[in-house]
Amino acid sequence: MARKPARSFDDRIVTPADILYAVAILLLAYFVRGISGFGSGLIAVPLLALRFPLPDVVPFMLIMDFSASALVGGVSFKRVEWSEIRRLMPVSLIGVILGTSLLVSLPPNILLTVLSVFILAFAIRSLLIHPGRFRPVSTWWAYPAALTGGAVGGLFGTGGPPYVIYLSHRIQDKSTLRATLSGLFFLEGLIRIATFLAVGLLHGGEVWINGLMAAPIVFAALYAGSHVHARLSNAQMTRLIGLLLLGSAGSLMLKAWI
Repeated sequence: MARKPARSFDDRIVTPADILYAVAILLLAYFVRGISGFGSGLIAVPLLALRFPLPDVVPFMLIMDFSASALVGGVSFKRVEWSEIRRLMPVSLIGVILGTSLLVSLPPNILLTVLSVFILAFAIRSLLIHPGRFRPVSTWWAYPAALTGGAVGGLFGTGGPPYVIYLSHRIQDKSTLRATLSGLFFLEGLIRIATFLAVGLLHGGEVWINGLMAAPIVFAALYAGSHVHARLSNAQMTRLIGLLLLGSAGSLMLKAWI
């Protein structure tokens, strides 16, 4: 029996062109995730939201990002720097609470614009300064990074850049950095899944069916990105992070004003 055309929450029929668009975005987003350990949500959420309702996109990307974090982190489990994650997680939880309560009354477009300008400044700095001897920053920077990352993640699901900025100045080895980011986002994903279940955003079967259908695409892109990651030097990885943060700033700006 032929299936009825899939419908979004606003009853708009999803066309074959929509599906091809989504596949292309997911391939790009998770290829980047396979290389760097982050960036899939920052790429996919704003671009998917151009053609699909944001209330449908965010729960879907939560499931896919959680699966990606489990896969990348699991493959490199021994490389995860758990001491950094233990330092970040408690304050990150406070940030999530702030993001979903105190900051919810502030204009989202203003908050995202301010964050995107901050990330843009850091990205330009990373690209212009020639990488020299690695100088780790103080662990005290973990607390503003975790607070900011948790708050922005609680509000918009895009809290990655503050964590990346901090951890890229704490961890020099590119594989350890990628694994640690995946471990951090895996734990944060558990918290978000529990929150989304509590408010009913993951109770419908459609989001899980879409996740199962997208899984082969995501895993193939992660696999391809992992092979590129293995060929990069630490200096090249630093440059790539700068470029990804540059793109993240534009992505956040786009999400703020679409």
